[in-house]
Amino acid sequence: MKTVTGTVISNKMQKTVVVEEVRLVAHPMYHKRTRKNTKYHAHDEVGVKIGDVVELVACRPISKTKAWKVKGVVKAYGAT
Repeated sequence: MKTVTGTVISNKMQKTVVVEEVRLVAHPMYHKRTRKNTKYHAHDEVGVKIGDVVELVACRPISKTKAWKVKGVVKAYGAT
């Protein structure tokens, strides 16, 4: 199964969170590394908060935009 790790940026919807994945991509010619981000809508049964780093797992489409589930919290916001 495909998994993604990202930061929760919104939890305003019911049982849905928006998770942003930030990755570094090298330019093909100049080799400068730039940041690219992707937002995923994920089904949340765990109850995560904004700022938490979570792991998502791909699943069947739940709605028009949701095809990911929150597997668990990797790092809670504010925890050391």
